[in-house]
Amino acid sequence: INGHGPFRLVVDTGASNSGVTAMVALALGIPTDQSPHVMLRGVTGSADVPTIHVDKLSVGDLAVDSVLLPIVPDALGGAEGFLGADGLSDKRIFIDFKHDQIAITYSRGERTASDFISVPFRSNHGQLIIIDAMVGQVRTKAIIDTGGQTTIGNLALRDALARQNSGFHGKPDQIVGATLDIENGELIPAPAIKFGSIEIRDPGVTFADVYIFKHWKFTSEPAIMIGMDALGTLDTLIIDYRRHELQMRMAKSG
Repeated sequence: INGHGPFRLVVDTGASNSGVTAMVALALGIPTDQSPHVMLRGVTGSADVPTIHVDKLSVGDLAVDSVLLPIVPDALGGAEGFLGADGLSDKRIFIDFKHDQIAITYSRGERTASDFISVPFRSNHGQLIIIDAMVGQVRTKAIIDTGGQTTIGNLALRDALARQNSGFHGKPDQIVGATLDIENGELIPAPAIKFGSIEIRDPGVTFADVYIFKHWKFTSEPAIMIGMDALGTLDTLIIDYRRHELQMRMAKSG
C-alpha cells in the first residue's frame, strides 16, 4: 500500500471494498481524521468508521489507484485488513489450500483442467459470488464468502430444512462480525451442500437472522453464506471473475 508493506489482508469475496486496521494507517503515517467517514457493513451489523485515502493498493496483478480504505475494528485471523471485490472484475484468484498460497492474476479465460470441476456463478452488482446450490433437498442461493470463518444459513433455509426433518435443531451459537457486533444463532448439523458435482459435508451450519442477509435482501428465500470451514475442505479453489466461473479441485480424501 503506497509502496509499503507487505500487509496481511484476508481475501474477502463477500466484501465490496477493501479495508485495513488502524495499525496499518499508523504504519503508513496517514491520520484517520482527514478523510470522510463511511458506513461499514459487516455480517452482524453496520458501523460508522473513519477512512484513509491511499494512492495505490496492489496485490499480484491487482492494482487499485486512489482508493478510500475504511478502518476496520477487526479482521479474520489477526490479519491487517481485508481485500474486497473492487478491481477484480477481470482477475483470477487462485487459492491453493494444501500449500497455503494465493495468487491474483489477470484472467485469460482459461478453462478448467481435467481434474477440476467448474460451476458458473452470477454476481450481485459485480460484487457477490452467487451460485445455485442444494442443501439437502432445499434449493438455496449460496454466496461464496472467503472472508467468513463459518458457514451461515438464513432463517428461511432453517425453516425449510425443519419442515423436512422435525428433529432439525442444534445448540446456541454466536457470530461476531467485522464491526464486532454479536448475533445469536443456532448451530445445527445440516445436510450436505451440493453445487455442480461438488458435495461439501459441513459438520455444522449456524442459522441466524444476521444483518447482512437483510441488507442483501436475502431473507424471503433460502440462502447460505459458505465460509472457510466448508471451502477449506477443497484442495484448490479458482475464482475467475471474467469467466464468472468457480473452478474447484477436491482434496484426495474426497
